Amino acid sequence: MNARAMLDAWRARGEHRVNPVRYRLIEALARRAMTHEGEARRIIDARLSSLLNDYADTVTQAAARQAVAAHAPKGPLAVLLDDMARHAATHPSHEELLEYLRGVWSKVSAERQLRESQQKVPKNAGPLNSSSLVHRSLALMREASPEYLQHFLAYVDTLSWMEEMTGANASAGKEAPRARKPARGRSAL
Repeated sequence: MNARAMLDAWRARGEHRVNPVRYRLIEALARRAMTHEGEARRIIDARLSSLLNDYADTVTQAAARQAVAAHAPKGPLAVLLDDMARHAATHPSHEELLEYLRGVWSKVSAERQLRESQQKVPKNAGPLNSSSLVHRSLALMREASPEYLQHFLAYVDTLSWMEEMTGANASAGKEAPRARKPARGRSAL
């Protein structure tokens, strides 16, 4: 059985949660192996094989522990934990759900900001109008790479938020008071 098939089988059975960090490492190494040939591929495949065998042992041990625990008398806490484990195996993890929601929010936010930039452009704006330039830049960015636009706008939002939190815009906008010069022709006596 090849590495990809083993990884897919573990994921299908929910066994990728036995040790998620190690599982992701093996996935990354399997992807990397596909990009290499020759001696480098042989070395990566050997390491991948070793990691797959170790993970298979870990999965077997976890299954054995579950089998022993299944035959032990269960209290209310054990029943609750079993129910939570079944729920986690059949539903996406909180991290996956959170990542999905972040992606949706990022897309919605980018589109909203693009619409707002369009509204700020005057009807008779010239080619060098700053609002027009900003909107055209954002529109071109969306056409070239929507993901980059989302990342860029999130970065700008973060910088704006940090500026507001530190009060940097309040102190930068004020000029220091200037000293008055005495009027000419009058003596200071």
